[in-house]
Amino acid sequence: MTDYLKLENQLCFPIYALARQMAALYRPYLEKMGLTYPQYLVMLVLWEHKSASVKCIGELLWLDSGTLTPLLKRMEANGLLSRKRSCIDERVVDIILSDKGESLKEQAQDIPLHLKEQLETDDEQLTTLRDQLKKILLTTTKCKL
Repeated sequence: MTDYLKLENQLCFPIYALARQMAALYRPYLEKMGLTYPQYLVMLVLWEHKSASVKCIGELLWLDSGTLTPLLKRMEANGLLSRKRSCIDERVVDIILSDKGESLKEQAQDIPLHLKEQLETDDEQLTTLRDQLKKILLTTTKCKL
């Protein structure tokens, strides 16, 4: 009989530990840019879309508004983005990338490459792992990435 409560048999633990290790690998690159890891994730969304509602960013990053709102306020105070109520629906807050935020994109360009080198793995392995994790993640919610 398998002991399901052994740490070595848990799926959650290596995912948790890897998430912490990945954030630690990003930290030195992000500190040079003045970003935290969650702020970097917001920047990834904004670099791709230029603007998005708080709700959309929250869904894409799996963050609730209680976590996201203070994060966005700090980023606005640092001049990386602006927050603006929607003209169409004032309950919606749109987040718009600033010129300063856009300028960080160039500094971030090589981060994925540096991380891949540190992980000592190839594109195929990373793509397979990412796709498997996304598949599991998508089974836990209705939100589709």
